Amino acid sequence: MTNIYTEMNKIAGLVALFSLMFLTAAGAFAQGPYGDPQSCCLAGNSVEPLSAEEAKALAFMREEEKLARDVYQQMAARWNLRIFSNIAKSEQRHFEAIGILLERYGVKDPASAAPGVFNDERLASLYAQLMAKGSASLKDALEVGILIEKTDIADLENALKTTTKLDIKNVYASLLAGSLNHQEAFESVLEAVVTP
Repeated sequence: MTNIYTEMNKIAGLVALFSLMFLTAAGAFAQGPYGDPQSCCLAGNSVEPLSAEEAKALAFMREEEKLARDVYQQMAARWNLRIFSNIAKSEQRHFEAIGILLERYGVKDPASAAPGVFNDERLASLYAQLMAKGSASLKDALEVGILIEKTDIADLENALKTTTKLDIKNVYASLLAGSLNHQEAFESVLEAVVTP
């Protein structure tokens, strides 16, 4: 069990480091040459507006990352298991990365500051279902983690198809790699928990 937690912590650390490196670069990029987020450039060209499909996908991913963070924070409080608190921190960084893109492209941020509150009705319903299941047992909570990551992976793969913007593709690809790592970590802990 100790080895699994050690490996999970290493994975979480690597994801955190990568995310921090990305956010530092993205933050500098978003500031533009004169510190104005609206003056952000890529190879000397002004940022082109998003299509309706790109904007919709970006707004959805912002709330989906919030859902993951909110659920994991609640599961960490409920079960006092480090994997939930570690991955919740990673999801916060994912949430912030999407927020940078929303600001860069002038897309209204749909995310509420209140935990467990969502503008998207599907996510609001999913949150309630995940919280009910995850509160039942530790095994259920870990299964919730796996389900969230599988859902994120599918949605990120679809979102990647909606955009031609390199910066958005890079963020989605980074989040996708993180979700794959998170899924593997949850599956490893679940296997340890259910194995006699």
